[in-house]
Amino acid sequence: MNHQSLPLVDISLIIIYLLGMIAVGYHFSKKNQNAEQFTKASGSIPGWAIGASIYATFLSSNTFLGVPGKAYAGNWNAFVFSLSMPLAAWVASKYFIPFYRGTGEISAYTNLEKRFGAWARTYAVVCFLLTQLARMGSIFFGIALSLQALTGYSMETIMWVMGICIIVYTVLGGIEAVIWTEVAQAFIKTFGALLILYLIIKDMPEGTQQVIEIGTTKNKFSLGSLSWDFTSSTFWVVLFYGFLINLNNFGMDQNYIQRYHTTTSESEARKSLWMCVWMYIPASLLFFIIGSSLYAYYEVHPELLNQLKLEVVKAKFPNLSSSELLTQAAQLKVEDYGDKVMPHFMVHKIPVGLMGLIISALLSAAMSTISSGMNASATVFSIDIYQRYFVKDISDKSSLRILHASTVIFGFLGLASGMAMIGVKSILDIWWQLSGLFAAGMLGLFLLGLFSKKATNQAAIIATLIGLVVICWITFSDILPSEYDGLKNHLHKNMSIVLGTITIFITGIIITKLSGKSNSKSTH
Repeated sequence: MNHQSLPLVDISLIIIYLLGMIAVGYHFSKKNQNAEQFTKASGSIPGWAIGASIYATFLSSNTFLGVPGKAYAGNWNAFVFSLSMPLAAWVASKYFIPFYRGTGEISAYTNLEKRFGAWARTYAVVCFLLTQLARMGSIFFGIALSLQALTGYSMETIMWVMGICIIVYTVLGGIEAVIWTEVAQAFIKTFGALLILYLIIKDMPEGTQQVIEIGTTKNKFSLGSLSWDFTSSTFWVVLFYGFLINLNNFGMDQNYIQRYHTTTSESEARKSLWMCVWMYIPASLLFFIIGSSLYAYYEVHPELLNQLKLEVVKAKFPNLSSSELLTQAAQLKVEDYGDKVMPHFMVHKIPVGLMGLIISALLSAAMSTISSGMNASATVFSIDIYQRYFVKDISDKSSLRILHASTVIFGFLGLASGMAMIGVKSILDIWWQLSGLFAAGMLGLFLLGLFSKKATNQAAIIATLIGLVVICWITFSDILPSEYDGLKNHLHKNMSIVLGTITIFITGIIITKLSGKSNSKSTH
């Protein structure tokens, strides 16, 4: 894509923002003298701040860039994911928050060992860490994709600069710095989104009415088919997927469990969860509106769409002649450039002076989720791996040192994951597939342990193994050779977490009941 040199005023705003984040980390570093402060902030943060920070974690660059790209290329089907949040939040506030607050365990996975043994805890920890690396990688990639178009710097350079800044303020400030920077980032990124929407609508000849007319004509506002078809991304597929992913987020994800412990009381923890839900639903709708508005905008300005297509092709095939570029551009499918529409609009249509604010909003969208992931991953590694398998009796000073070191390590691993994703077509699709793959097993296992008091260790092992087979079949069977077409999965890949979770939960209950009956017979 064509690059532009950012004006000094915009560069200054970006530098001020990055330095401000580091300054926040330095400010809280004076309080981080022990592991409890680093991981729990000593339980002193008000519920509204936790709610804003959870909202900021949800509103990542996957939302900022992936959702408008998804809405541009298709419709509002993915918004059903957001609509599933209230039901997941109700379950979490009724069962999960009291459970975690009652145990007092900072790690979400310690109880799994008490319930089923060390293997269950280790399995969940590995799934969580892989999920975090996938999440951080997709966010690093998404922000670099956008900023490459805006600044002209390579994606690798952007990732390195941003990664180092995030690592510094997360290591210095711990969870308290993460939360309070996320509070600020929640407002910055929401303001940035509103500003982008205003600039789009302002440049439409007939304003909002034209966006609605074009969107209605092209069926851009559809939430997906209501048919009970699970082979494509229907309303029901996204609803079930969203409910279970959000249930996993609120009930199994260390990012959120850790925040439940930072509040002053259980009721404050519940308030923070509901505050996140009621903030995120309208905010995510805003990004779908941006995507549909961009579609209308580029329909009205076809010269910009042609320019975008040529830039996409030229970036991929820099040595093609002009005629070859035109031929390749004409053959592009909308999914080939959907994620690049918003960066293109920003490059060409955002006035000087506002670009720095928009880039700061993009950075805040990325940095909040990555810093949360780094802190949560470090906490899990320290408690569930290092202190569980290597050094059980560890001093507070050594524990803090391990937390610092593992935060840095996971920061760089997330960075490497982002670089490995360079070239994927849809940020949102790749993240949804990876999160469904890693989250399904541990959610099913957790629900089995929580709601089936009689489930045995043996039942949990067998159920998890069967569930993993189902998850892998749904996710990977399409790579089988053509002679094995009969074995291929025809369900949508987002069904992996739905069927994986259900399989583990139901299988575990059935095996427990059967073993209970056989034990009962053997005693007579």
